[in-house]
Amino acid sequence: MENFVVSARKYRPQHFSTVVGQSHITTTLKNAILQNHLAHAFLFCGPRGVGKTTCARILAKTINCEKLGKDGEACDKCNSCQSFNKGASFNIHELDAASNNSVDDIRELIEQVRFAPQAGKYKIYIIDEVHMLSASAFNAFLKTLEEPPAHAIFILATTEKHKILPTILSRCQIFDFKRITPSDIVAYLEEIASKEKITAENAAMQLIAQKSDGCMRDALSMLDKIVSFTSGKLTYSSTLEHLNVLDEEYFFQFLELLQKEDLPGIMSLYDEIDQKGFEGDTVLNLFSSFFRNLLISKDTRSIGLLQVVEAFRKKYIAVASELTTAYMIGALNILNEAELGFKQARNKKLHVEFHLIRLTYLQQAVNIVHDEAAGKKKRLNEIKPVAFRQIGFIEEKNKTEKKQTASHLTSKNNEASLKIDSQILEEKKVSTSPTITPIEKPREAGALKKIREQILTRKLEPQTARTLNDDGLMQAWNEYLQKLQENNQVTSLHNLKTASISITNEVQFDVFVTTKIQQQFIESEKTNLLIYMQDFFNNPRIQFKISLDPEAEKEPVSSEQTLSQRDQYLKMISMYPLVKEMRDQLNLDLDY
Repeated sequence: MENFVVSARKYRPQHFSTVVGQSHITTTLKNAILQNHLAHAFLFCGPRGVGKTTCARILAKTINCEKLGKDGEACDKCNSCQSFNKGASFNIHELDAASNNSVDDIRELIEQVRFAPQAGKYKIYIIDEVHMLSASAFNAFLKTLEEPPAHAIFILATTEKHKILPTILSRCQIFDFKRITPSDIVAYLEEIASKEKITAENAAMQLIAQKSDGCMRDALSMLDKIVSFTSGKLTYSSTLEHLNVLDEEYFFQFLELLQKEDLPGIMSLYDEIDQKGFEGDTVLNLFSSFFRNLLISKDTRSIGLLQVVEAFRKKYIAVASELTTAYMIGALNILNEAELGFKQARNKKLHVEFHLIRLTYLQQAVNIVHDEAAGKKKRLNEIKPVAFRQIGFIEEKNKTEKKQTASHLTSKNNEASLKIDSQILEEKKVSTSPTITPIEKPREAGALKKIREQILTRKLEPQTARTLNDDGLMQAWNEYLQKLQENNQVTSLHNLKTASISITNEVQFDVFVTTKIQQQFIESEKTNLLIYMQDFFNNPRIQFKISLDPEAEKEPVSSEQTLSQRDQYLKMISMYPLVKEMRDQLNLDLDY
């Protein structure tokens, strides 16, 4: 019985011309060999299974070929080529950096580099998975990689270029390998199938190429498995079954049910898929790819991105023409949310079913949004600019207020009212045109409006106005303090109690305080106190001012005197009784 060799090894390219899908690299390498412009270090990077190690071996073989062809290919007849094909060449050394990544392994390699080749022109060192070398191994390799002997050439291969030190990258000639296109993979698989006398449907080959994701080695491995499973007869259905791929017909059925909003049919179809053993995240991922393919089928400019079995291409284009772009984007958004939340979901099947329900009624949401957008556009077209008019005052109100102003002006002693009324007259000069009809009075600031209303609504009779005297002032002062106590305004009550008052003339008195803080508190209460005093004496001319007690200012302040904590507390509560009240309510213990 013959030893079976997998297709990935049996049909591994031996010449640049047989490398699939990397013509931009093979052409460059052949020209460099023919022109004798070889670099001392190469770095081959790219995805797995695209030919990096294969090209490295072909390059190593071709460099030492004794009868190089005019097209830059090895002859396969000379001693160097034959020893290479048999795996017995002494000039080519391969090192797997995944298992030989220490400093000692690199030092051993550097020791070998010093010796010239016994036969041939170059010694080639191929280091696969070079990104697995440790940082110290990279540093030990730097000097040799930068200035190797004339007979040494290094070829490094990696799938993770970003993990390699920049100092290594700068010393190499870098070649980036790309993924192999599905069409190239299909062509190569059909070539192998003809050599192996395998009957295969083109749709099955396309499915393998699609599943391999640009990796030729994976495609060949899949081919070997399916050939063993089907005894050399590849069909589309057997390939679907063996690769555990969900048939795209299921998704076309899903879409048809979604358009009908047939929720029971959708749930039954998903249950059928679930019974076949397909995980929910796989279904969501394939459904997302299905809507992505529909979206790019919508426009002829993006149709080249459609990578599906040829039998479904026309169906995708036909179905996409009947769907709106908004619907497809909405479906992709829902499926993306479902995929992101799948791992966190405790009931996986229910999670998928919930998002299928959302998809079922997605069309209604799209229609609502579309109708709202159209309605907004229609309403915007109907909007007309509003004609604003200048704000004025009603003539009747003007007449009434002028009469009130005139009556106030007759009183020579009413100086406070004159000031306020003059301010009102100034504000009423905003509009002088009699033809403009007013809308409403302009609003005033809350505090100012309240004070003005209090002053204007008072009915003072100048004929019965009284002048200040000591007994009347003390009576009014005590009554105001009693009012503060009833309203529980403790702070204002304390500050006014500790102040002293003195009559200056018949319409003015002074309030003396001992501290500036006390002065600020009384200033905040000045308006209410003034209104109360004017009402008490029925005299709007009464005024008062707040000033520091001159006797208190003369008292010397000792900067050297230091109060104890107890004295500080007693002084504080004497000035601010609320502090003591707060202490008693909170039942605080003081440490002094």
